Amino acid sequence: MGGGGRDTSIFSYDTLVHAISGAAGSVVAMATFFPLDTVRSRLQLEEDRESKSTIITIRELVAKEGPSTLYRGIIPVLQSLCASNFVYFYTFHGLKTLRGNRNQSAGNDLLVASIAGVINVLTTTPLWVVNTRLKMKGIGTSQERNNNEYSTLYGGLLHIWKYEGLAKLWAGTLPSLVLVANPAIQFMTYESIKRRAVASLRGVQPPAWIFFSIGALAKMIATALTYPLQLVQTKLRHGHNYPNLRPNAGSLEILFYILKKQGIGGLYKGMEAKLMQTVLTAALMFLTYEKISTFVFRILLQRPILR
Repeated sequence: MGGGGRDTSIFSYDTLVHAISGAAGSVVAMATFFPLDTVRSRLQLEEDRESKSTIITIRELVAKEGPSTLYRGIIPVLQSLCASNFVYFYTFHGLKTLRGNRNQSAGNDLLVASIAGVINVLTTTPLWVVNTRLKMKGIGTSQERNNNEYSTLYGGLLHIWKYEGLAKLWAGTLPSLVLVANPAIQFMTYESIKRRAVASLRGVQPPAWIFFSIGALAKMIATALTYPLQLVQTKLRHGHNYPNLRPNAGSLEILFYILKKQGIGGLYKGMEAKLMQTVLTAALMFLTYEKISTFVFRILLQRPILR
């Protein structure tokens, strides 16, 4: 690419920088707040665990199982997250480039984010199926015995493919496709507020706390709107232990079962931990992403840092 010019191809250096920055930002953020994700998973999947505050749950887990339980399965989660966010950020910013950065709007952001989400789900769902099982080893669900046969992401992919069939690697794909709305709403909100913030500062790069705050707000809105589907998705990936419900129950069956047995509150079990984890993680992820991408564009390309 020539100095200062912009490449409008989806296979551009700009798009690659955004993808690498987004992947790196997500890994830094998840590694920082991983214990909160552990609490969320345990509350969602352990039916006999009382829904308490995040801090109390962390204390109980540490007291009964030791501090290491808070970081169980962190390596495959970080590997999956890195791959997933690389695909998402690459697709999102590549499609934005094709549509033209000068014509960006909330509607365009929502459309591009939705397409990026569908591509991400179809390509990376197997990774999340495996790491959900690895993270939840030993809590007594129908998958516990099989989970003990592997301890790595690659081993889990091969094991599930061999013993449960290829289709099982895409368990939870339907709610995942519906949950494309979550990152779509998140990115639409983030990009819309960021554009206004940049415009109000008249070309001055916003301070770090602006990116952190916008990222937190965007994720809070998206998570609150889609949480029940995230709960169902987790149970489809890991396997449920509900009595009188067939092991291969679908999304709607699980949804209505929870409503019947636990009421509306059951659909929001673990939401406090999920909100705390996703909001803080998303905020730090966007902050790290912005700083990394800005640094690369400034040092290597000597081009304007506002996008």
